Amino acid sequence: MKVTISDVARLAGVSTATVSHTINNTRYVSNETKEKVYQAIAELGYTPDASARSFRTGKKKTIGFIVPDISNKFFGTMIESVENYLSAHGYHLIIANTKEDSSREETNIRLLTAGLVDGLLVASTMEDFDRFDELIPAGFPVVLVDRTFEAKKYSSICVSNFQPIYRSVCRLAGKGAKRVGIIGGLPRLSSTKERISAYQQAVADCGLAQEEALIRYGDSMENSAQACLDELLEQNCDAVIVCQGLMASETIFYLQEKGIRLSKDIDLVSFVDYDSNFYQLYSDQMDCIIQPVEELGRAAGEQILKRIEKPDAPVFEKVLTSAYKPYDVPGMK
Repeated sequence: MKVTISDVARLAGVSTATVSHTINNTRYVSNETKEKVYQAIAELGYTPDASARSFRTGKKKTIGFIVPDISNKFFGTMIESVENYLSAHGYHLIIANTKEDSSREETNIRLLTAGLVDGLLVASTMEDFDRFDELIPAGFPVVLVDRTFEAKKYSSICVSNFQPIYRSVCRLAGKGAKRVGIIGGLPRLSSTKERISAYQQAVADCGLAQEEALIRYGDSMENSAQACLDELLEQNCDAVIVCQGLMASETIFYLQEKGIRLSKDIDLVSFVDYDSNFYQLYSDQMDCIIQPVEELGRAAGEQILKRIEKPDAPVFEKVLTSAYKPYDVPGMK
């Protein structure tokens, strides 16, 4: 027999109206009462009538998340964090994968904003803000995640890595490195621009070699690090900073294949942007810049729901900070 809203109300010890307001977010309900209702829903396996709810409230209780690469564990971890937050608040999540293709992103934005979702999270691969802005219907709730634009029209959640990269270059210089290379992501992305800027300022301040050949660009997809690394090794780099977790793991494997030893033949600074035992195996051989990816996901979920409730609220910009974790070098502090 189908579970009804009355069954949920009875188990939670509240009225059916309270259950409805909790699910539809149409009136204030205390956190304690919400927990009782959601627990009852979970225990009974209750499925609200989405079509009827949407007709009554104008809401689908669904958020879209456009990401550049679902196979990248950074975005996979972020998606899980967002979904956990949204599901605890009665929302569902739809994922769209662009594969770092701006045309695919455009198609997905048009599709999702045409009545499928209440709001949109976007880790955009576009460089042109005007093109992006033209795709978003007036007043539609949007939060940019990880990647932003110079124009501050939409709320955003991102991570600043300027200081960790600057510190890592200075530390490498203090250890005696002379030629520090860097592998960034796609040049058009805001995150890449910030990281390369931090690197350039640090090598200048530390008196290290400043050459365009020491700056290489990959992307967030698989198999983009090896060619960059070959080019840096040809430039006789004695240290490399890899600005993305997937490329960093590929770099470690590739160096091993070539018989190049971490911390002995070359120093490595690796971005750690998802939880993996793999990095722990090498934590005593390389410096790490650890991304708060789960916090990023939770903050994105929180902000998109706030924008849905108050679409006319001022634009909100939240910048998280990553953690720099150098490995211990005997005699060096």
